[in-house]
Amino acid sequence: MKISPTDLIINPDGTIYHLNLLPEHLSDTIITVGDPDRVKFVSQYFDSIEIKSSKREFVTHTGYLKGKRLSVISSGIGTDNVEILMNELDALVNINFNTLEVNPVHKSLNIIRLGTSGSLQTSIPVNSFVISAFGIGLDALGFFYETEPNEITKKIRENFELEFMPYGNPSSNNLLKLFSENSPKNWFTGTTITCPGFYAPQGRTLRYMPKIEGLLQKMNQFSHDGIFLTNLEMETAGYYLMGKILGHEVLSISAILASRMTNEFSQIADKQVDSLIKFALEKLCK
Repeated sequence: MKISPTDLIINPDGTIYHLNLLPEHLSDTIITVGDPDRVKFVSQYFDSIEIKSSKREFVTHTGYLKGKRLSVISSGIGTDNVEILMNELDALVNINFNTLEVNPVHKSLNIIRLGTSGSLQTSIPVNSFVISAFGIGLDALGFFYETEPNEITKKIRENFELEFMPYGNPSSNNLLKLFSENSPKNWFTGTTITCPGFYAPQGRTLRYMPKIEGLLQKMNQFSHDGIFLTNLEMETAGYYLMGKILGHEVLSISAILASRMTNEFSQIADKQVDSLIKFALEKLCK
């Protein structure tokens, strides 16, 4: 079946609409970051860079480190941007841009998100790291794709008194194993809440009263079959949802820059992000 040119938009130069990339610009292993300015802080460690591209918040550098080809791409903030990024990454490797037909053989990408996050538990301190084994979305993205509620999302809906059903999916087992094995003591594996905003959806109060009273405390106190919520941010669940639907290996790792329970913020945030980048590159290029 041929895909409509309004469903998959190709730029006049043959690149895909938002990412501004050709299929050959992309490696099979992709590091994603939220901040476009952070792309260069990853690619500075590459031995060589062959491709640099940018359009809006989507900045891409593709190059080599220790003989391994890598791409690093920024998504901007939120699962709406993640949805664009993941669909266009998939299209680059699984759709023929000349015929607008799906390739006969599916190609799976390895996608590793390196981000920042706030801790929901005092046992996970500032300047630690969380590998997200499971991502739960409190945004509307799951409504527009085929998702099935599970016991955790049902319990969260009930406990948080939500008027909608959250969605949840696990990370890639292969990538989770790669990054969990022999990780330092300040690395934790957990369940991440993805929020559709930075302020009220994450329990912050400025010049308003939040609709859900005590949301942060509800997140902190939630547990189900020994599972508790470790951290919150704005992209992970979107990556895991799209990875499941499109058939890609996806893992999200966060540097914990804030403790939402103690109101402490990291004094070495840039150093922690750099440490996360170097650790990820070492794992991927062994």
